[in-house]
Amino acid sequence: MAKKIMILNGSPRFNGNTAALIASFTDGAKSAGHEVVCFDLQKMNIHPCLGCCGGGKDPESPCVQKDDMLKIYPAYKEADIVVLASPLYYWTISGQIKCAFDRLFAVAECNANLANPVKSSVLLMAAEGNGFEESVYWYERLMKHLGWTDLGKVLCGGVFHVGDIKGNPKLEEAYQLGSTL
Repeated sequence: MAKKIMILNGSPRFNGNTAALIASFTDGAKSAGHEVVCFDLQKMNIHPCLGCCGGGKDPESPCVQKDDMLKIYPAYKEADIVVLASPLYYWTISGQIKCAFDRLFAVAECNANLANPVKSSVLLMAAEGNGFEESVYWYERLMKHLGWTDLGKVLCGGVFHVGDIKGNPKLEEAYQLGSTL
């Protein structure tokens, strides 16, 4: 059965190594008949969460802040799978991913018990080195706290400069992950 997949691209590089992982994953997912939408967070006007707990009053516009998250909320609510794609920055995910993900709490505020929508998820990461431990720990704890299902991770180290990922077997791994969802 075809799935709706939403990708949050937290890389500030428009054509970087994370983008290459996303492209391979997307090609695989589309080959399997899935619908994919990708949000390039670096191009979007997204403000940090205010921690006001004032959202949830309008399911169509769940946050009190009115910025480009309004483009993400509908896709998030419809998505079966949420892909978090990020370069490794100081041994964790990028600020772009963290900022956008924090703002998804407004959707949970639409529920009386602050329940997040139940999703499946994928983690795609590229890095100069191979220190993914903290990111994987964060991601796995996030899955547990949200009650989401981890469908897989593609962690590609040794790719610092734009284009370093070309020919890397992790691109095929990303394709295969997308095609087998």
